[in-house]
Amino acid sequence: MNQDRLTSTDADAVTDAAAQWCMRLHTEDFSDAEREAFAQWLAANAQHAEEYQAMLEIWQTADLLPRSPATTRQAPTGRVRRRAWRPAASAAMISVLALPLAAWIGWELGWLPNRYQHFDSSDQVRAVQLADGSNVELNLHSEVRFLNFKDRRRVDLVKGEAFFDVSHDSQHPFIVHAGRGQIRVTGTQFNVWKYQDQVKVTLVEGSVLVSSDGSDGGYRLGPGMQASYRTGDFEPQLAQSDDYANSLAWRSGRMVLDNLSLSQALPVINRYLDKPLMLADNNVGSIRISGIYDTRDVRQLVDNLPKVLPIYLTRSNDGSTVLNRILPSPHKR
Repeated sequence: MNQDRLTSTDADAVTDAAAQWCMRLHTEDFSDAEREAFAQWLAANAQHAEEYQAMLEIWQTADLLPRSPATTRQAPTGRVRRRAWRPAASAAMISVLALPLAAWIGWELGWLPNRYQHFDSSDQVRAVQLADGSNVELNLHSEVRFLNFKDRRRVDLVKGEAFFDVSHDSQHPFIVHAGRGQIRVTGTQFNVWKYQDQVKVTLVEGSVLVSSDGSDGGYRLGPGMQASYRTGDFEPQLAQSDDYANSLAWRSGRMVLDNLSLSQALPVINRYLDKPLMLADNNVGSIRISGIYDTRDVRQLVDNLPKVLPIYLTRSNDGSTVLNRILPSPHKR
């Protein structure tokens, strides 16, 4: 533990931090991760605990905080010296008290959300409901964030794949950010798949407006249409798909590869692997593959590829599996 005394500038920073922790500890959404971070902050320097206790007394004396169980659990151990109100503490308190006003102004101007949610999934499909009533299904190893603003609803697809059944609200568009583009709706059903910088949007019901990296205004999809884009695309590629249900097969634990080249199939397969498959060259990438596979056992598909395709597997230096094409034997004369 660092017991060195702090400079005046550092002491003011500690006072500010103590005020911020005092406020966060008394909110309902104070997380276990934040609790651990707070404990580490307390242990970093004896003056942290001292300043926090002084700030806690100020808040409670002014009836600014309830004497909640969270405060009792996180109260610093050991004897803490009582200190009088200092100018730095006063300034920090004024700053903290101004936060609700700043948050309200930020909300009114559309800068800050009033609700934030974070969801992820690991080895199974997960269904969640957003604060606006919209329902989302997350594919394996997927992650989304939801922010509710005064004039819009925003979702960030951090990674993976999600199916959205959006609660209709024409006054508050629902905007999904995926890669370097976005999907804008008011109420509909659609699927968004993201792998590295590639994104594919599949519309099931209603309509959506898809914008890629450089597109201006976006392109509207109808039911059964798909839009694909990646970083740097000026506009998304649009397609009408009669078998778009293949893109939704993951909801029942299936991955459908319908006569795809390996170049097309690998981004779909790699979504379910710890280390991605790699192509030795463009020649092997042209080989086509079909089949229906279990999304929870894609590794078995990889192991069986040499049994169904003219390829053999090798390992790269980083441990990734490389697909190599078996060349036909030359004709004997």
